[in-house]
Amino acid sequence: MKYCDFNGCTNKINRGAYCDEHKRSKESIKRKQNKKTIYHNQNKPFYNSKEWKHRRSFIYERERGCCQKCGRFVFGKQAQVHHIVTIKKNPLLKLDPNNLMLLCPSCHMEEENKDKGKMAKVYPSYFKAPPTKN
Repeated sequence: MKYCDFNGCTNKINRGAYCDEHKRSKESIKRKQNKKTIYHNQNKPFYNSKEWKHRRSFIYERERGCCQKCGRFVFGKQAQVHHIVTIKKNPLLKLDPNNLMLLCPSCHMEEENKDKGKMAKVYPSYFKAPPTKN
């Protein structure tokens, strides 16, 4: 027998990592799996390709590491290269330097969601403002 791995829990368990009180429900596991599909997983092999990595470096150097929207310097992996015309709409433009722009994370989020009216549910709910008390 061992103890539940949940921080501060002293319940003993026979197997697994958590006691019945702290196990994740099947619904929450399913929600987490569905959230993974929000991102464009079908493009993952492309983003791991040598061609993309080379093009990404080229765009970073072309813009000298500065966000094309706000002008702020963005260091290393914080820099995000945005497709103006998405790969889904026109896959032929996915490596075209005229279709790519360097953005900081906040400008990239704005750019990705500008056509949607309000921010899409791409990011977890803890980024939302807390509810106001009336």
